[in-house]
Amino acid sequence: MKKEFCCSMQRMPPRFLKKLLHDKRAIVGICLVAMICTIALLAPFIAPTDPVEIHMKNKLQSPSKTNWLGTDNLGRCIASRIIWGTRSSLLYAVIVLGMMLLISIPLGLLAGYAGGIIDTAIMRFTDICMAFPSSILALAVTGILGASVKNLIIAMACVWWSGYARLIRGIVLQIKEQDFVLAAQAAGCSKRRIVFHHVLRNALSPIIVLATLEVGTIILAIAGFSFIGLGAQPPAPEWGVMLSDSRQYIQTQPQLMIYPGAAIMVTVMAFNLLGEGLKDALER
Repeated sequence: MKKEFCCSMQRMPPRFLKKLLHDKRAIVGICLVAMICTIALLAPFIAPTDPVEIHMKNKLQSPSKTNWLGTDNLGRCIASRIIWGTRSSLLYAVIVLGMMLLISIPLGLLAGYAGGIIDTAIMRFTDICMAFPSSILALAVTGILGASVKNLIIAMACVWWSGYARLIRGIVLQIKEQDFVLAAQAAGCSKRRIVFHHVLRNALSPIIVLATLEVGTIILAIAGFSFIGLGAQPPAPEWGVMLSDSRQYIQTQPQLMIYPGAAIMVTVMAFNLLGEGLKDALER
């Protein structure tokens, strides 16, 4: 029986978890991300009221037992809208990230492993996509398709995949020169097996780190597009929409902008801290 030079996924360093748990930034990031994900999952049970229900008689009220953070200009519970906004922001970010990875991972793998004309063609196309400012191009695509969350997600995924594809190609180029890949080739393993069983599995760790760092950027971008009216539309309980709706009250009722702004800041910081912690733990 032919001996199979099968090198399974490079194990994370044996002390990876120990190193991660000794990193204060990573601990803070893990706790915050866990809290944010819990809030998103349990939003229907945590939110005190309906986030889109209007009560004009209760507009701009102070915090109370029913409305924990008070009410906005339409009498809607701010706390409920922020809680439901957590769910929508995470959901949108995960969808955008998933679509980006579905495009960039196959192209990055193909370009990095195949090389030659295929690599050149894919990278030149990637360079063309990266030549345009991503945010401006996403604005143009969203403006053409129409203002909605669905179109925004499509626009962001179609524009932002190029940078990921180039990074994944670079990772693949490094991995395919490793001894275990050369050994698998010498043993007669098929290219398909080498790509998926050796190269891709070993590339997952850095890809996960990159994806974790990207979540905060995507959430911030979605909130920004919604703020200018090209993302989620009122009365959707989304952080960017909340910021947009409260602009006229920035001097008289600043808390209407402070609360959703703080939610965005904490969420972006949480994923950045977690991503940096994972990166440091893997590099040590």
